Amino acid sequence: MGIPPTFWNFWYASPRHPLGILLAPLGWLWAGVASMRRALMRAKRSRARPAECPVVVVGNIAVGGSGKTPLVIALAESLGALGLRVGIVCRGYGGRAREWPQAVDADSDPFMVGDEAVLMARRSQVPVFAGPDRVAAIEALCAFRTCDVVLSDDGLQHPGLVGDVEIAVVDGVRGHGNGRCLPAGPLREPPRRLARVDFVVINEEACSRPDAALGEATSDIAGGIPPGPQLFAMGLVAGQARRVDGAGLARPLSAFVADSKASPVHAICAIGHPERFFRSLEREGLSIRRHIFEDHHPFGPADISPAGDAKVLMTEKDAIKCAGFADARHWYLPVDARLPRAFEEALVHSLAALSDRSGSCKTGSCKRTPDARSGEDRPPPDAANDIPNDIPSDIPEKIRREKSG
Repeated sequence: MGIPPTFWNFWYASPRHPLGILLAPLGWLWAGVASMRRALMRAKRSRARPAECPVVVVGNIAVGGSGKTPLVIALAESLGALGLRVGIVCRGYGGRAREWPQAVDADSDPFMVGDEAVLMARRSQVPVFAGPDRVAAIEALCAFRTCDVVLSDDGLQHPGLVGDVEIAVVDGVRGHGNGRCLPAGPLREPPRRLARVDFVVINEEACSRPDAALGEATSDIAGGIPPGPQLFAMGLVAGQARRVDGAGLARPLSAFVADSKASPVHAICAIGHPERFFRSLEREGLSIRRHIFEDHHPFGPADISPAGDAKVLMTEKDAIKCAGFADARHWYLPVDARLPRAFEEALVHSLAALSDRSGSCKTGSCKRTPDARSGEDRPPPDAANDIPNDIPSDIPEKIRREKSG
């Protein structure tokens, strides 16, 4: 069951909204339980060591889409370009498989293993394993293929999984909403949780054009991030639209503008933050008719077949579930995460620093020191925080060598 629109409306309204105030005590209870749960996770750190390589967790503290999956795909590509062997694990949300974890490839059934899992397998070209138990998925992945780095799509709140490097993605428009925890607000953990991650990446719409400058986060949201993590901005850039039925045809979005003047293009969306998709189309000048479904909706032919010959545009994640019954009207819009070079450099140096501190890359084995702000454990400060302008060629080799040694 999806989240009713009423909740979304007051979650991202004023903190003084009556429903938010009424439900605030439940939000405090949720926050308390989340803190206790994290304390138990730290007490059982041995369970969080399923791999002999670093685990990078990419997640968020709010419900709904923030851009995690495109970021994971981009990181898999950039780390792979350095010669590192990368694997991905994810929850497999929406999948109906009876047994987990599941190995996922480009031809896997999204209704069995989840749409995001298949999307990452197709786009990243690296091994992907899906399962609600992220630790078991990592164990299965590493038994299947030797990895230098494992990327976990989501998992900041996963019981038993403590990442060696934690990256939180924040929506640059919606931010933390009213700042309250569920059900009074959209947060799964209080904003102070961000003080304990290594990086915060703000998905800024201002960075969504190919010519936009990237670097440090500059939106107003950045001012609400607690001290501690390194902050960066990213953008989601749309490519040419492609046929959903796999015909291999591509078409620039500008070609749909003329179509939409005669008849609005039907924009179909079943992701966590559909407004971002709709705005991306409207910024290009398209006249659209919106069709919103719950996140991970199990599409059928009737869902994507409006009357007439009007074009239909959808996200790539939704297209994965519609390929079997799409026709020439149906197109999807792929997006790629644009990342600042400084962020990629900082991440690689963080991975190398794990080896320097621990002498091995076993997950969770690096020495950690208390953080005075939060009372939590954090990696000790070192020279890796002073990121150089490029990545020395021996850094990726060092990560690989430390893993095998």
